[in-house]
Amino acid sequence: MSEQAASSMRDDHVVLGKLTSPYGVKGWLKVYSHTSPMDGILDYPEWVIRQGGALTRHRLLQGRRHGKGLVALLEGIDSRESAERAAGAEILLPKTELPELGGGEYYWHQLEGLTVVTREGVVLGRVAYLFETGANDVLVVRGDPQGEPPAIDDRERLLPFLPDEVIVGVDLAGGTLSVDWDPDF
Repeated sequence: MSEQAASSMRDDHVVLGKLTSPYGVKGWLKVYSHTSPMDGILDYPEWVIRQGGALTRHRLLQGRRHGKGLVALLEGIDSRESAERAAGAEILLPKTELPELGGGEYYWHQLEGLTVVTREGVVLGRVAYLFETGANDVLVVRGDPQGEPPAIDDRERLLPFLPDEVIVGVDLAGGTLSVDWDPDF
């Protein structure tokens, strides 16, 4: 796959989860979900599966919670052998199929890559990724003094995603996230 095709695929899809391992002998697979709630991934009737650079579409035939995780049965995967071949594949969804969010709500993929700027105009870096904690989501911001725009330093900062406290503005069109944060912290 060309670099341009791979980049386009990353831009057009969001990763919802992963097929981890076979479950039983009839093609069921264990599923690791990135959605919140975890079983929200089962609300999507068709999954795009990416394995080894190849994309295939599969209709979700059945899915349910199983223990602390999820299991799913996909159209075209009907034996343990075919489930073994699918294990390790990523579950993608075209971004155009994501539900619309209300004002002030964002998908993580929308925040990744935004330039983080303090109220005083100091560039801290870009949002590399986010993760969940028990209390709130956390932005991982990586500084790059040679970046565009250049950051104040090359530190990695963990900023809590607390709207109206730490996060004072999100401009998706402008590519910036404004924060109330001390650069020395």
